[in-house]
Amino acid sequence: MTDQQHPTHRELPEHIKQALLRGAGGRTDTAGQAWEGRDLSGEGNPLHRFDGDDGAVDPMLDLALEGLVLGMNGEEAVVEALADARVFVPVIAETGETHVGEHGEIEDKEADMALVMISAPDGRKALPVFSTVDRLTDWHPDARPVAVYAPRAALSAAAEDAQLLVLDPGAEITFVVRRPAVWALAQQRTWVPSYRDESLAEPLQAVADMFDEVAGLVLEPGPGVASRTRDGRPVAGGGHGPELGLTVVLEPSVPDDDVATVVGRVQGALADVEHLQEAADSLTLGVRK
Repeated sequence: MTDQQHPTHRELPEHIKQALLRGAGGRTDTAGQAWEGRDLSGEGNPLHRFDGDDGAVDPMLDLALEGLVLGMNGEEAVVEALADARVFVPVIAETGETHVGEHGEIEDKEADMALVMISAPDGRKALPVFSTVDRLTDWHPDARPVAVYAPRAALSAAAEDAQLLVLDPGAEITFVVRRPAVWALAQQRTWVPSYRDESLAEPLQAVADMFDEVAGLVLEPGPGVASRTRDGRPVAGGGHGPELGLTVVLEPSVPDDDVATVVGRVQGALADVEHLQEAADSLTLGVRK
């Protein structure tokens, strides 16, 4: 059996990108629902914009994360909880124009507030978000926490060309929201992990049927779905990927010398399955007879 990584990193389709960017800067989300009334702006806690918010973790999100660690629910439950959760995004001041003061010193004339971005292991941009103010300030003491609903954070990530959200980096549980889940959050759609996506069965079977040497294609969670808590406990979700394991099952009669050729042809056919490219952030391709 062989095992190779084949990332399926994709740019946003143009029609989705435009919809997300309209939601990111507009008065309504991509479903046409007004942000006003949900954002609860006003005079309150100076750290964020939600009046009366104590900066603590959203209870449903906390339960979903605890359930993930205990094996009581999957990572889709965390994304489902995020769909209605308030989170905090870190912003920092960036110096704009400067000028020389009367004593020759450099003075800031103005400063802009910018989202803090981080890099994923594969080099992609990721937007860190935090479930509590304390976790944000522990991670970056100089950052200002700004409260938003998680779907709004996903829209902001799209506007910044970031394909990932990273929930609570540096905390006891760090959960990576991978590209398809980010898109689903931004569009306020239910996210189904690619390794449990029954709608992939038909297009994948069509690929298998293209080759006499292929008996079938088997989906399973990829090796990068799992993660670990800060103290080393395994967690069955929240990893940065690869998220999808795809095994090419060959007919026993296929000569060993032909395996690489057949797998290469299958890989080429998979690249044309648009639904797979959108549903899976990255995958590993394995082979067995």
